[in-house]
Amino acid sequence: MPYNHGFRRDRLIISLAVVLLVPGACTQNIETPAPTTRVASPSPIGSAPAAESEQNVRTGQLDTLTAAPSSPEIAMRRDSAQRKYEPGSAGATSLSQHPYIPPPYYPRPVIPRGVDRFPDKEPTSVLSAAEHPVSTFSVDVDTASYAFVRRNLNGGRMPPRESVRVEELVNYFPYAYPAPEDRVRPFRVTSTVTPSPWSADNQLLHIAIRGYDIPRAARPRANVVLLIDTSGSMQPGDRLPLLQQGFRLFAQQLRDDDRVAIVTYAGQAQTALDPTAGRDKHKIIEVIDNLRAAGSTAGGEGLQRAYVLAERHFDKQAVNRVILATDGDFNVGITDPKELERFIVEKRKTGIYLSIFGVGAGNLNDALMQRLAQAGNGNAGYIDSLLEARKAMSEELSSTMFPIADDVKIQVEFNPALVAEYRLIGYETRMLRREDFKDDKVDAGDIGAGHTVTAIYEITPAGAKQRQIDPLRYQSERDRSAPSTIGRGAEMAFVKLRYKLPGATTSRLIEQPVRAADALAKFDSAPAEQRFAIAVAAFGQRLRGENALDGYAYARIAELANAARGPDPEGYRAEFVRLIRMAETLGAVAQR
Repeated sequence: MPYNHGFRRDRLIISLAVVLLVPGACTQNIETPAPTTRVASPSPIGSAPAAESEQNVRTGQLDTLTAAPSSPEIAMRRDSAQRKYEPGSAGATSLSQHPYIPPPYYPRPVIPRGVDRFPDKEPTSVLSAAEHPVSTFSVDVDTASYAFVRRNLNGGRMPPRESVRVEELVNYFPYAYPAPEDRVRPFRVTSTVTPSPWSADNQLLHIAIRGYDIPRAARPRANVVLLIDTSGSMQPGDRLPLLQQGFRLFAQQLRDDDRVAIVTYAGQAQTALDPTAGRDKHKIIEVIDNLRAAGSTAGGEGLQRAYVLAERHFDKQAVNRVILATDGDFNVGITDPKELERFIVEKRKTGIYLSIFGVGAGNLNDALMQRLAQAGNGNAGYIDSLLEARKAMSEELSSTMFPIADDVKIQVEFNPALVAEYRLIGYETRMLRREDFKDDKVDAGDIGAGHTVTAIYEITPAGAKQRQIDPLRYQSERDRSAPSTIGRGAEMAFVKLRYKLPGATTSRLIEQPVRAADALAKFDSAPAEQRFAIAVAAFGQRLRGENALDGYAYARIAELANAARGPDPEGYRAEFVRLIRMAETLGAVAQR
């Protein structure tokens, strides 16, 4: 049986029963049982010294989150049982006569609230198309927010409002949008205009982008440094042990010519595995299995060591990337977020990208992870379960590892003659200035092979009765918009996509008009993929308590999602509907 790195309550209880039942099995204080621990093996990477492990076994020290509560009655019964069944003790009886003594109760770990940190941005506001006709933002294919929301709902808690980033919920799901024909033009843009299901007077502009998918046989080599947090806070089963399971799956996906190195950091950083060919999967997995958590968090030092290793073994024919896996802060070495960000930006310019996987709760510094991943031209994910580890580290390896475009930006210009006002749903942390769109020095998001990106605008048509912004008194919107409609064939909007091929310094442009004549009269007429994405966007806004969704119940969102589930081979969409039902139930309980 393989050694279990996580703490298992059921195994502890079984071990305790053996101690109580087997004559002479325990000669120490039986009140506090010790977890099963290897003490004869050498100290593994990132672990406490062997002597310290032996001391823990002798004294029966347990993790503070799982230690059994003190009970004089249970202790007295254990002491009595121990004396009764020790060989040679008075009144000793056979094991078959031993009465059942219930094991102690080990409470579930309580996750502290209010300690996790997120980039808290207010929802984008409604803008007048006459005064602000242009909207510009960087793409985002991160998915961390969805997994964190799921963890909270599965745990019976509503997620913190600031943890909900609507675009990350929407972009969590794969969509069967029309694909580009070849990698010469690596993106295909599709726009759909449909009535808004939550506002009778408004419409939704759904912009779908799908990237070119690189066949496995044609993808370049991967040259990766895994940077793994092995500090003491990573001990719980939902942190380092979960990452170990995920990185095993990652190792299984490696090709023979890929290379992987492993750097760990706790009180200090160290190289656990020098660059190793993917054909040596057994060696890579063995190092992953031997990781242990203990000590403080020298994350800054770990980043420096990981990048030094990546630079020393840089491969011009490969994708060079550092993958950081952590639960929280950097409290040793470089700790200033701005300094860390500058450091990563400089390394990005050398062609080494950074992706981040977050784990755990109660100490999660999601805000820092988002900043560093964006600075490193990478993506940020959150691993809340083995299924998510499989999705992020195995099934979606190509889209995570292999970029097809850097600095991807979107700009939409609205025609004030047809659009009175608009708001972008989500992307609050990705907003750019209008002039940033053409500036190739401005950093933006990157897109991996086969990735899909969705952006949704809610728009109020010109002439609608309900408007949030009054028209200007001294300027006619129709007069101001007249030049933009000449020769444009009644365009509602004009979509631009700007990107760079990996390693390029000059961007390329894709343009596409959105014509009023193509707007759908009924929401149900929209393709299922678009309708499902809109249902996810509605759920995210509802979780955030945004005014736009006032009066639009979770039950109606679930109906939208159910009607648009379509093929769902992995069950992601069915799970999403269940999460809506959980939020509905928790919301109802909170109102009582």
